[in-house]
Amino acid sequence: MRKHYLQKVFEPESVVVVGASDREASVGGQVLRNLTEGGFAGEIYPVNPTHDTVQGMKSYASVKDIDRTIDLVVITIPAQSIPPVMHQCGEQGVGAVIIISAGFGEVGDRGLALQAEVLDIARTYNIPLVGPNCLGVIRPRVGLSASFAKSRVPTGRVALVAQSGAFCTALLDWGASKGFGFSAVASLGATADVGFGEVLDFLAVDPETRSILLYIEGISDARSFLSGLRVAARLKPVIVVKSGRSESGTRAAVSHTGALVGGDEVFDAALRRAGAVRVTTVSQLFAAAQTLASDTRVLGSHLAILTNGGGPGVMAADRASDLEVPLATLSPESVKRLSEALPAHWSHTDPVDILGDADSERYGAATGILLADSNVDGLLVLLTPQGMTDPTACAEAVVAAAGDTRKPVLACWMGEDLVQEGRERFKAAGIPHFASPEGGVDAFGYLAAYQQNQNALLQAPPPLSRQEKPDVEGARLIIQNAMSEHRQTLSATEAKAVLRAFRIPVSPSINTTSAADALVAAESLGLPVAMKINSPDIPHKTDVGGVRLNVNEPHAVRRTYREMSESVQSQFPDARLVGISIEPMLDKPHAREVMVGIARDPIFGPVISFGAGGTAVDIFADSQVALPPLNEYLCQDLIARTKAGRLLKQFRNLPEVDTGPLVDVLMRVSEMACELPELQELDINPLLVDEDGVTAVDARLVVGTPQTTTAHYGHMAIHPYPPELETMWHLNDGTDILVRPIRPEDAIIEKSFVENLSVESRYFRFMSPIHEVSRQMLARFTQIDYDREMALVAVLDEGSAEARIIGVARYVSNPDGQSCEFALTVADDWQGKGIGRQLMQRLMTFARDRGLQIMEGDVLSRNHKMLRLCTALGFRKLHHPDDPEITAVRRHL
Repeated sequence: MRKHYLQKVFEPESVVVVGASDREASVGGQVLRNLTEGGFAGEIYPVNPTHDTVQGMKSYASVKDIDRTIDLVVITIPAQSIPPVMHQCGEQGVGAVIIISAGFGEVGDRGLALQAEVLDIARTYNIPLVGPNCLGVIRPRVGLSASFAKSRVPTGRVALVAQSGAFCTALLDWGASKGFGFSAVASLGATADVGFGEVLDFLAVDPETRSILLYIEGISDARSFLSGLRVAARLKPVIVVKSGRSESGTRAAVSHTGALVGGDEVFDAALRRAGAVRVTTVSQLFAAAQTLASDTRVLGSHLAILTNGGGPGVMAADRASDLEVPLATLSPESVKRLSEALPAHWSHTDPVDILGDADSERYGAATGILLADSNVDGLLVLLTPQGMTDPTACAEAVVAAAGDTRKPVLACWMGEDLVQEGRERFKAAGIPHFASPEGGVDAFGYLAAYQQNQNALLQAPPPLSRQEKPDVEGARLIIQNAMSEHRQTLSATEAKAVLRAFRIPVSPSINTTSAADALVAAESLGLPVAMKINSPDIPHKTDVGGVRLNVNEPHAVRRTYREMSESVQSQFPDARLVGISIEPMLDKPHAREVMVGIARDPIFGPVISFGAGGTAVDIFADSQVALPPLNEYLCQDLIARTKAGRLLKQFRNLPEVDTGPLVDVLMRVSEMACELPELQELDINPLLVDEDGVTAVDARLVVGTPQTTTAHYGHMAIHPYPPELETMWHLNDGTDILVRPIRPEDAIIEKSFVENLSVESRYFRFMSPIHEVSRQMLARFTQIDYDREMALVAVLDEGSAEARIIGVARYVSNPDGQSCEFALTVADDWQGKGIGRQLMQRLMTFARDRGLQIMEGDVLSRNHKMLRLCTALGFRKLHHPDDPEITAVRRHL
C-alpha cells in the first residue's frame, strides 16, 4: 500500500513556517523555536517578508520564493492574509498545510466565509489542511513540533488527538509531569478539512502507536468519524473523552422516543458500536490508556478483589456495583483451597479479605488460587500498609503468582512512601497499578467494556434480515401519500399499515368517523374493545383522556364515541380529529409492556431505542439506544442493557418471555431505519411481549424530507453489509462459486487463504515476504467499512465446514473521494480460470456505482500475469515516481 496521505503532516522532511518571528510572545516564533530546539532533522524555512533572517536562519519573503520541495507549511499569520498564501502553497506543490491562526468559523459569518474560501483553495490543489484555529501537530520520534505548545513531549506509544488546543496543552503538561510520552499529538481545531476520521485512519496503521486518546467537543461528519474510528479501534484501543451533553435536535421531538433519546446517549451508542471506550475524566483517560496499552485483555466481566483491609474491599465492591461489573462467584474448589491457605476468619466470599496481618506468602497463595478459578475473569489486588505488612515483599509475591497468566491483574497499593517501592515492582512487571480502589475497578471496567465493544464492532448486519422480505415499496407509498398531503404524522391506521408491511405483528384497528361506524367496527371485532382518538396533533392520547379501555356494551360504544369527540373539541379546538380507532381488547395476562422506537439524531442519523413501555414510560425513563443496522447479537445486547430486559425473565407468577419474537421486531425496526430515510420518529408503545410472542398495540410514526445525501443508506452513520452484491458464478467445468462482500466472520478462511498462497503470490500481493497473518492484518482485511472500501471474495462451498476463499479483489477509497486503490489475489491453484477478471469487473462496476471515477494500483514489474490482466481490463501502465521495480496502473471508470 502507498504511504498515507497524511504522512507529510506527521513526518515531513521539510517544514515552512509562515509568520516566523524573533519575538518571544509570537506564535510563529514559538513554532520555529519548537522545530529548531526539538531536534527536527529536516529542512526548516522561515517565511517573513520584513526580515532577512529569523532566529539566525535565512528568511524568505513568501512560500513561492522557496525553490525546494516543501512537505509541510505551518501558517500563523492573521486569517485575512491566508488565502493568497494558500494559492502559493498550491502552485508550489506543497504536501500539507497546518493553519494555527484563529479568526475563522468561530467568529461568525465573515469567518465562516473566509474558512470556506481557504478550504476551497486547499481542495482545488488537493492539499490536506489541518485546522484552522488549532495548536498544531507533534511527532516526538522525528523531533517535529509544528505547534506553539511549550511542553517538551517525550516519545511514547500513545497518540493524542483533540479539537481543543487548550485541552492539549494541559494534557501535555500533565503527561510530562508523570513521565507519560506520546507517539503523536494532533490538535485539529475547526476540522475544516482533516478531521478525526482521517487522523484515526493514519494512526490505525502507525507502527509507533499502540493506543489512541481522543478529546472530542463535537462531530460534524458522523460517517467519516465512525469510519476512521472503526478502522482504528479494530487494530488498537481507542479511549474517548467527550465534553458537553448535547440535547440539540431532541428538545423539539414530540414522540416518547425523541424525548428520551439524548445526544450523549447516542454518542455512547456510536462509540460502543465502533469498539471504542469512553471515559469522563482526564485521570481516567490516562488510566484507561495505561491499562489497555499493556495488551491486557479479558474474556469476561467477573472481577475478584483481594484485600488485606475490609474498608478498601468494600469501596472497590461499591465501585464495581456502580459500573455494573459483577463480582466473581468463587468455585467450591477455590473456597476450599483458600480456607486451607488462609486464617479461619477470612471473608469466604468476594471481596476476598485475607486480614490485616497478611504477609507476602498469604498474598502469593491467594493470588494464585483466584487466578486459577475459571469463574474469575480478572483480579484486583489491594494493600494497605498495616503494621505487620511488607508492601514490597507482597508486591513481589503477587508478581510471581501472576506469572504468565492471561487474565488481567491490577494492583492498588494505597498510601505513598511506604508503598512506593512496591509500585515500582508492579511497573517493572507490566502490571497496571492505581492509587485508589476505585481506579483499579475503573481500569477493569475499561477492559470489560473494550472487549464487549469489540464484539459489537465485529457485527456487520445487512439492511434487511434473512426473514421474510418486507414490503418496502408498499410502506414507501403510504409515507409518500402522507407527505403529498403535507402531513408529517401518519394516522394510527397508516402507522400500523407500515409496521405490517415490515412484518411486525399489530393488533387490528379500524378507524371510524361516526358513532354508528364505531358500533359496527366494535361488533365486527368483538366486544369488549378499546377506543382511541386518532389525531395527528395529539401525540400522547392518554394525556388527554383519549383512550378508553374495556368498552363492553353496544350503547357504551356510541356514548363513548360522542364523549371522546366532544372532549377533544373542547380541550383542543384546533386539533384535527381524523376519527376514533376501534381495537380489540387483547387478553394477555402475562404480557410485559415495552417500547421500541426510532429517533433521528442530528449527527448520527437514525437510532433505535428499547425500554420499558406503557403510560409511565417518561417516569421510568428506562431506555437504551443502538445505531442501525442491527442483527441478533446487537438486539440481544440492547435488550440486556435495560431494566425492562430483566423483567422479561421469570418473575413471581409471570413465566419467562420468549425473546425471539422481540428480537425479530427490533431487527424489523432496524430494517425500517435503513430503508425509509423519510422516517423521522417511531413509537411502538406499548409492544406487548409474553410467552406466546409480541403484538404492537399502538404506533406513532412521523415522517419528513431526508436532510442527507440521496445515496442509498446515506442517512445512516454505519453502512450496512450490501447483500445485493452476492451472486453465484459458474466456472466452465461446472464449479459453483459464490462472489460476495467479505464479512468479519471470514477471518479464519481469509487467514488460511493468505497463508496458503505461494511465496511468489504473497510477495506479488504484499510486496514483502509475509510469513504469518497477524491479528491486526486480519482485522484490517475482514472488518471493512462498506462505505469507503469493498472486498469481494470468491468462496467455494459456502456454508460448509470446507468453505474456503479462492480469490479476493478489494479497493480502498482515497481521501479525494474520487479515486481508489485496488488489489487482487487469486489462489495459486485457481489461477488461469477467469476468477481474477470476474472479481475485478464486479469490483470496478461497484466502484463506479459508488461515484468513484479512477481506480489505480501498484504492480511489481515482474508480475507479468497481473500486468496483462490490467491491460485487458483497460488500465494504463505508468511510471512509478518512487520505485522503478513497480509499475503504476490507472483506469478511468
